[in-house]
Amino acid sequence: MEFTINTTKRTEMIDITDKVQDVISKEGIVIVFVPHTTAGITINENADPDVKTDILRKLDEIVPKDDGYLHAEGNSDAHIKASMMGSSVSVIVEDGKLLLGTWQSIFFCEFDGPRKRRVLVK
Repeated sequence: MEFTINTTKRTEMIDITDKVQDVISKEGIVIVFVPHTTAGITINENADPDVKTDILRKLDEIVPKDDGYLHAEGNSDAHIKASMMGSSVSVIVEDGKLLLGTWQSIFFCEFDGPRKRRVLVK
């Protein structure tokens, strides 16, 4: 299965938990994969939006947009951030439900937007 996301900012974290829940089966493990080199995926807190803000701010601090990178496209920071976050997450599924913690959600992480992005779910 797959779905698309239209991002609206250069960097943002979008909660995709409900979209993943909509396409999973009854039992097993779901893998959520992002087939892009300038986007990533992670599981983190969904209750306080400041968590997303803090994560993105810290990533910008650690990997600034302009830092003398050699990559000609000018988006090396996005490639580095995507590698730091990773391209997939796995979640246990039981009785048709994602077994996430109380405050956990699955987040698509955009680092080179805005763009139309794909998310693959198996």
